[in-house]
Amino acid sequence: MSMYKSGLDVLRCALRSTPLWKCDSFIWTQTSLCYKSRSFAVSSQLGRRSRQGPALKPVRYYCQSGEEVLNVQIKQAAASPETSELSDQAERTPFYTHLQNCSCPTDVLDTLKRFPASQQHLSSIFSRMWESSKRMTDEQRRCELQLMFEHPVFEEVCERAVTDAWRMRSDDLAYSLLAIVNLRVPQNTRVVQTLLRVTQERLNQFDIRSLSVLASCIREMENSRNVQALREALRLLLKDHIPEIQNVVVLQSMMRAVGKTSPILLKKELANKALSLADGFSPPNTQYMFSSLAAMGLNFKPLLDVCSKKIAENVHEFPFNRLLSVLKSCHELHYRNYTLFSSISEYMANTFDMWSNKQVILFLVTFENLLFRPVVLLDAFAERIIQKSESLTLKDLLSVLKVFSLLNHDLKEKRTQFLASVTMVLESYLPKMSPTDLLKAIHCLGLLEHFPQTPLEKLLQKDTLDQLLEKGKQSDKIQRWLHMLDLCLRLDKPQLPPSLTSVPDLHISVPAPAVTANQEVLSAVRSIVGKDAVQDSVWGESIYFIDCVITLPPQTEETCGLSAKDSGSPQCARRIAVVCAPHTSFCFGTTHPRASLVIKLRHLEKLGYKPVLVPVLELNSKTEEEKIKMLQKLIFPAQESTATQETQNHSPKTE
Repeated sequence: MSMYKSGLDVLRCALRSTPLWKCDSFIWTQTSLCYKSRSFAVSSQLGRRSRQGPALKPVRYYCQSGEEVLNVQIKQAAASPETSELSDQAERTPFYTHLQNCSCPTDVLDTLKRFPASQQHLSSIFSRMWESSKRMTDEQRRCELQLMFEHPVFEEVCERAVTDAWRMRSDDLAYSLLAIVNLRVPQNTRVVQTLLRVTQERLNQFDIRSLSVLASCIREMENSRNVQALREALRLLLKDHIPEIQNVVVLQSMMRAVGKTSPILLKKELANKALSLADGFSPPNTQYMFSSLAAMGLNFKPLLDVCSKKIAENVHEFPFNRLLSVLKSCHELHYRNYTLFSSISEYMANTFDMWSNKQVILFLVTFENLLFRPVVLLDAFAERIIQKSESLTLKDLLSVLKVFSLLNHDLKEKRTQFLASVTMVLESYLPKMSPTDLLKAIHCLGLLEHFPQTPLEKLLQKDTLDQLLEKGKQSDKIQRWLHMLDLCLRLDKPQLPPSLTSVPDLHISVPAPAVTANQEVLSAVRSIVGKDAVQDSVWGESIYFIDCVITLPPQTEETCGLSAKDSGSPQCARRIAVVCAPHTSFCFGTTHPRASLVIKLRHLEKLGYKPVLVPVLELNSKTEEEKIKMLQKLIFPAQESTATQETQNHSPKTE
């Protein structure tokens, strides 16, 4: 037996170099079930109301290719009552025992030589071949599928499926089609086209379970006119079946199958049905509900909120991949939930030692895409980088710099050590880095107000800059990064040699964005300080837009409440720059500035302004009177603190 197995292994390995698909026989001819370049309607059975389901409008079944017309008689009658009885009897035969012992698709086909299969066995045969291949590695699966396609019995089984498809039960049809598709049989082959055609003919006879299997199958299939026609028919049928669905897994299969192009009313009906079943959700149900809604492209907040709460309460029950999938679905759906994000980030931080660099970085990058700043997790990872910076790959390094800079994370006393560690790693990768990656890394470090000399020297070399400027002709992002680096070197004035104080030979003009001043803020500011003191729509360095600038008389040390050594600080500046920022300029759930807003505020200070940041989303939720009070507090914080102090001094004391 061992010699037989070793010989079989040699044969399998020899087939690796053989083309995956090489069948010219009857069953593999790319012939569909309709006339070439024409289409015909599904039988009127789909348009009539059957006993098991509602009526469907006729849909068209298109062919992709075909050189001949198949003389297949369309049998519109349902499967005979004997089919179910025969299947029940077959399940008590030894055939199924031998089938379950098969460990690969070719074992299944070899079994058929000893135990001839009947029509009732077909779906079990295809399903077992698929199930056995799922446990293999990609290379093993490729080799086994090659052997399966070359096996002479496989052609016989497929031919049998074509012949007996009209006599199959609905669930056998659905399972057979699902298994054949997952076995990578091309969709334009005759066996797939036959099963698709029969499925459409008998779609009204499918129960909820069979419809769920069919929905899973359609999701795996390539989009084509055939599949699209079946998907449309399924949507029509599903609309009347929604009230009958009581199984969450079945419902989620339906949600994934209808897709993003289905009518919004159908999507909401499915989401409402899911919400009615939410009390019985298991932890996997909650995770899959996120991906199911993402597959439909529906941000249904009531259902997402319920699932978020369940995940937050049981976050320790979810493995890494499922938590990451939830966050990616949130990003796809543009859904934000501070409690959910916080619970996941805290769980990651509390179990930090069990996660690899790659896993942590995947979470951090996803959190950054969601504009969420996981403070504790960032602190923990920064500490690991300080201690083991050599463990970072170049890809890791670029991701780390991007996340920490865009989230504007303050490392406090660890800042110097962290920047020194990432700079050392960056310098070690300099010989391998492309000019674009080098510019990307230095741009991120510039956001953190850190300008390492050695990487800058390489970046500002003539040949490196020439390559970037050439690429910049096709990339606006590279032009913006170069222009921003030049601004940082000129305004931040880091301690560098004179040759590194600007980007040489930079003749890039970055167009100013088309923005206008916030009129509500402008009107409120004028009512506070007067019209003459306000200038609207001001540009700093031709790139930083300021909604309005307030010019005030010089303040003395006494009026600004500072000592002589601090009287030159921005609090006593004569020019106040009022900057309105959308919610995307802040880390989610906070007023912590992020990304380009950080460097804008820093450079406005360098230009002599006192920047005042106005969160537009928060401002819009207030009344006119509340808006004025909020702006007064932001523009004149010293007055606000003085008024508060006077109130406390004059308030009656209690004993």
